[in-house]
Amino acid sequence: MGELPYDQVRTLLAVVDEGTFDAAAAALHVTPSAVSQRVKALEQRTGRVLLMRTKPVRPTESGHVVLRLARRLAALEEEARRELGIADGSGPARLSIAVNADSLATWFPPALTRVAGDGRVCFELHREDEAHTAALLREGRVMAAVTSLAEPVAGCAVRPLGSARYLAVASPAFVARHLSDGPPESLLPDAPVVVFDRRDEMQDRFVRALAPGRSGASRHRNHIPASEGFCAMVAAGLGWGLVPEVQAEPLLRSGALTRLVPRRPWDVPLYWQQWKLEVPALALVADAVADTAAEFLTPPTPRHSPGRS
Repeated sequence: MGELPYDQVRTLLAVVDEGTFDAAAAALHVTPSAVSQRVKALEQRTGRVLLMRTKPVRPTESGHVVLRLARRLAALEEEARRELGIADGSGPARLSIAVNADSLATWFPPALTRVAGDGRVCFELHREDEAHTAALLREGRVMAAVTSLAEPVAGCAVRPLGSARYLAVASPAFVARHLSDGPPESLLPDAPVVVFDRRDEMQDRFVRALAPGRSGASRHRNHIPASEGFCAMVAAGLGWGLVPEVQAEPLLRSGALTRLVPRRPWDVPLYWQQWKLEVPALALVADAVADTAAEFLTPPTPRHSPGRS
């Protein structure tokens, strides 16, 4: 196969990031024909189809392998240009990070503000469930991720952040209507529930832990795919749900929410995974994330609970 020409690798990355050959051509300041020729040459060199010609284009499994290489090379090139003082003036270092919705709505933004003030770093965030963010690392779409996966992705380093604590809560009116005739262990499995999306199994796992033998939460479920909206709908009485402690506490104090099983919090261990690259900007963000997580998250406990998926 020989070497992989950098201009071809970089062109493949541009096509995936921009979504079409025409948009990649505009970003690279070349013709669409040149983009097409470079991608075809790279596919011939690797002996594999790298892109599915859809709109937007999608990388194949082999394409993901080349994309991981492309993003690493781009990050190293940018850092080298900055250290040599020959940066092209295109702006701050851009870091792509995958993070789950609940972290994004609670503790993660303060971590970014710790390093964004000097203008050296900007962010491209990908919102995904903590059980699935690691897949974006494997595909080469992001450089780092907040994930529930403790085992490092190939080529990545991992460090524990702590546990995001969730509380089983509902509105007082919901409790009076659905949960007043017995203990939660017997009533929760049949009560209407709020879930994040169709992949969210956190409430199901909580019910199975609370009431062994039950298959999970009720089939009467409401899908609310936004962290703030999820909490608001639980407070509005649409169903019970597991809400991040930091979001639930003010509503518990005001009486808008009631805690259902006070002695049974649900802890989801979180980890930071990132590429093993000597990129100062990425190291700076990693330290800020770890420091912020130490302030906001619960220290790991012997019993950890799976996340939403």
